[in-house]
Amino acid sequence: MHICLAGLSHKTAPIDVREKIAVAPADYQRVLNEIAKRPSLRELVVVSTCNRTELYCVADAYHAGTNSLDEAFGDMGQRAGLEVDSHLYRRHGAAAVRHLFRVAASLDSLVVGEPQILGQVKDAYKAAADSSLTGVALDRLFAHAFEVGKRVRTETAIGSYAVSVPSAAVDLAKKIFGSFSGRRALVIGAGEMAELTLRHLYESGVERVTVANRTRATAEAMAREFQAPVVGLDDLPAALVHADIVVASAGAPDYLLRRPQVEAAMKERRNRPVFIIDIAVPRNVEPAVGQVYNVFLYSVDDLEKVVEDNRERRAREAERAEQIIEQEVERFLRWWVGLEAVPTIVALREKIEKLSIEESQRLLSRLQHLPERDRKLIEQFGPQLVHKILHLPTAQIRNVGDAERCASLASSLRFLFRLDDVTHGGGEGGHAPGTERVADDAGGAGEAPPPE
Repeated sequence: MHICLAGLSHKTAPIDVREKIAVAPADYQRVLNEIAKRPSLRELVVVSTCNRTELYCVADAYHAGTNSLDEAFGDMGQRAGLEVDSHLYRRHGAAAVRHLFRVAASLDSLVVGEPQILGQVKDAYKAAADSSLTGVALDRLFAHAFEVGKRVRTETAIGSYAVSVPSAAVDLAKKIFGSFSGRRALVIGAGEMAELTLRHLYESGVERVTVANRTRATAEAMAREFQAPVVGLDDLPAALVHADIVVASAGAPDYLLRRPQVEAAMKERRNRPVFIIDIAVPRNVEPAVGQVYNVFLYSVDDLEKVVEDNRERRAREAERAEQIIEQEVERFLRWWVGLEAVPTIVALREKIEKLSIEESQRLLSRLQHLPERDRKLIEQFGPQLVHKILHLPTAQIRNVGDAERCASLASSLRFLFRLDDVTHGGGEGGHAPGTERVADDAGGAGEAPPPE
């Protein structure tokens, strides 16, 4: 068996390609069922987010599996009027395992450490499992990936440092107010930075956010998801009175907030503190506003320093996360090596058991004079002896821990005992009856990388 992966992401494809190849959660079942019809695919999971679309499979043969995934992407591209092959990356074996673990741990994300990706991978796996398209290998692989994501989140601080200006602005506001419970915010502008700020504020527990913009229709489109009220720029003085947090990111040639406006608002607020962050270039807030009592004004330069420091911190945490992933890849592969030896173990046991039964029956045919109790003892002797003889070598091959050595030992056993004469299922990576039982005895599933 071979674990194979093909995909495209923000690292290999522009947004206009990614958005046309992306699979919506509502379409997972349909797409999974279409791709699963392709030859050689035993198990399949489709992972699709705004920044990646990836196909994971377990295949009978490496080349047949990767060809099926390439053809699936080719069909998706053809329907979208795109040529996607040049944007694809492909992984197999240990490299595919490592890639999934890095995705689940948010080390392969556009923003390293973002927490949403693990939930998206879980949803993708559930869709495949609900369609009965996963089995012992991908079930174990994705369960292990979820453990890795959780371990990285628990044992490192990779998600603790804000690495975008909007997130840094919200983090800074938290330090000033301690809690956002009961707090209200005002976002000036309706561009990308304003939308990110709006999202961070709501996710951080702000009671309500008002959006102010020159063009109301643009602001309403941005605020609809959050059911945030919208006002025009002429209403800024009144909106300021009720805002504990103000984030300004509008595209304007001149200041939108000046000292007299803010002083008037603070008088009505009875000097309750206000946090103002101006992330616009050119600036939206007159620098003199920072001189008003109980007004905390920060510019984008203040935040850029915080963001840069945090990026360095996340990079250090990412190094720790990579070490965790290497440990977990090794652990998974040890399990997979044992699983790969299962068909040989099953075939060996079947052949020896068959020989034992044949010899026992031949012996018993000559001992018809024995009492029934003695005949039963002879019948039991063969299976017991087979078990004792095979226990140690089968345990050794399952636990050898090295993929290449395991494959070599399995190949030697198959040659010495002519096991291919009795293997059921046939073909590359074929399962013999009882594989699942022996796999459970082996203690898990993993994969050694197939040869190039």
